[in-house]
Amino acid sequence: MREISVRGSCGLHPSDSSGISNVPCEGIAEILMNRPHARNSLGKVFVNELFSALEQLRFDEKVRVVVFKSEVKGVFCAGADLKERAKMDDAEVGHFVKRLRNLMDEIAALPVPTIAAIDGYALGGGLELALACDLRVAASSAKMGLIETTRGLLPGAGGTQRLPRCVGIGLAKELIFTGRQIDGQQAFSMGLVNHTVPQNNEGDAAYQRALTLAKEILPQAPFAVKMGKLAINRGMEVDIASGMAIEGMCYAQNIPTRDRQEGMAAFREKRPPQFIGK
Repeated sequence: MREISVRGSCGLHPSDSSGISNVPCEGIAEILMNRPHARNSLGKVFVNELFSALEQLRFDEKVRVVVFKSEVKGVFCAGADLKERAKMDDAEVGHFVKRLRNLMDEIAALPVPTIAAIDGYALGGGLELALACDLRVAASSAKMGLIETTRGLLPGAGGTQRLPRCVGIGLAKELIFTGRQIDGQQAFSMGLVNHTVPQNNEGDAAYQRALTLAKEILPQAPFAVKMGKLAINRGMEVDIASGMAIEGMCYAQNIPTRDRQEGMAAFREKRPPQFIGK
């Protein structure tokens, strides 16, 4: 059984040997994490399969939004596979954690919006995975935390960098220094997640809310959305004058698109636009 698979949001489709199914016209792809015996912890096979899924989604022009979802009830991703890690020597640990860091960077670099549906525990590397996504939705009962200091570690897959950019330096330091776990409502109050929802009987309330959010993004002009993401991500790393220049370059790329012309024509003709991503 594969630990990572991809499906279209309208339902499960037969996958090919790579584990990637045909993405339907809806344009929403779901990355499904399914390692129940280890609570979706970040083991070698899990990581390799996730790299492969990202590589194929990156170049699929039909995909407009990606949702990360756990198939294991009560868990999003429990973080590092400490049993597997215990068998590594120091050099192997360093190499593997660097690979995890690269994995999170690959998630962040996907050109389309990404949403983490957190319906259960997202701890350590699991929260770092969610932080690498553009948007996060959590069940109010979900538990999140960068708990590495409780294990004699520190976050090594982007947590020390992405958490302060998300919630501010003071809160990030407090959460990392204490290794504290917080629930979905607390995460929402500090801006760690975009939305929080009460858990349902099926245990997938965050996933359902994430799908609603994805469907709200879906009708918008795909190339404009991509350029908006790029402008924000690049601009946040520089001073505002440089950021404005980045915005200008992204805007210039959007000017000659057919979607821009379609948007203006639809406005004049008082009809919904039909964007094609070109």
